Amino acid sequence: MRLHRPADARAGLNISKNRAMRTCLYAVGGNALSDPSKPDGDSTDVLGAVLDDVVDLLEAGYRVVMTHGNGPQVGQLLLMEEAAIEAVDYISRPEGLDNWVAATQGTLGHDIATRLDGVLTGRGRHEQVATLLTRVVVSADDDAFSDPTKPVGPVMSAEAASGCPDDWVVKETAVGMRRVVASPEPLEILDVDAIAALVDAGAVVLSCGGGGIPVIIADDGIHGVEAVIDKDRVSSLLARALGVDLLIISTRVDSIRLNFGTSNEKSLRLIAAADLTAHQAQGQFPAGSMGPKVEALLAAKVAIPGMEVLLCQPGDALSAVRGLAGTTVEA
Repeated sequence: MRLHRPADARAGLNISKNRAMRTCLYAVGGNALSDPSKPDGDSTDVLGAVLDDVVDLLEAGYRVVMTHGNGPQVGQLLLMEEAAIEAVDYISRPEGLDNWVAATQGTLGHDIATRLDGVLTGRGRHEQVATLLTRVVVSADDDAFSDPTKPVGPVMSAEAASGCPDDWVVKETAVGMRRVVASPEPLEILDVDAIAALVDAGAVVLSCGGGGIPVIIADDGIHGVEAVIDKDRVSSLLARALGVDLLIISTRVDSIRLNFGTSNEKSLRLIAAADLTAHQAQGQFPAGSMGPKVEALLAAKVAIPGMEVLLCQPGDALSAVRGLAGTTVEA
């Protein structure tokens, strides 16, 4: 089997170009929906702010595609799986982590869609919400499979980390010890044409949940693999493939910051792509936190200079579009 055309070659070909209806891709992280540093998740209603953003964008004239992460949620499922295997010895392991990514696409998609339906009804909107299981192609030869870096699941104590199964890789992250898994580069979104068709039909589309279900294409067909794709990377890929007008990465930090956590910390409201690239090369944005988000924004802006790309916190989407909040990356 062969891959389709590269994403950049497909840019702008899938969504009809009705200039009266601009399209926004709104990406929110799994950590924003459930704080991995808290045993019971996040106590604040971040999802409420996310859904308000979505409806605000609809009312501003945008069609909306949503993507979301799943790091904490897929990690919890893995913990449940390990506990079940230890308790009942006849339970077999699933074929791969791709199954759990697919499961979180369903559970999170159901939760987000159900709540969004309620918000839309309450604000007198007519849009339907569609949740699409989305497969994303990766390379079996990606170096990520030999060097896992993607955090999943809750933060663990040193004692808990020492008791993890032998086949787990546990590393220190920005918030503490967590299990990490392979995070290969997304190459192609297999279901992009279905996403585009749903957007054109007027639906709010939830897609590429958890970075998408990771698959490889072999001579004998499509196979799931043991990995979790980075949500920001696949969001940038989808934004380019659809040729959207606006890419928003929504995260718990209100803007991109230089010298984060120091006395010289500086919030960036507006920055040129070349300057952001220079700061990235200087190591300003760690791989485990802001790094993938900056990489995703830059990839979209460089590929399609006319696309608006920005980062903000949930609840600030329209203010960020107006230049009053978040960080906007200029060409």
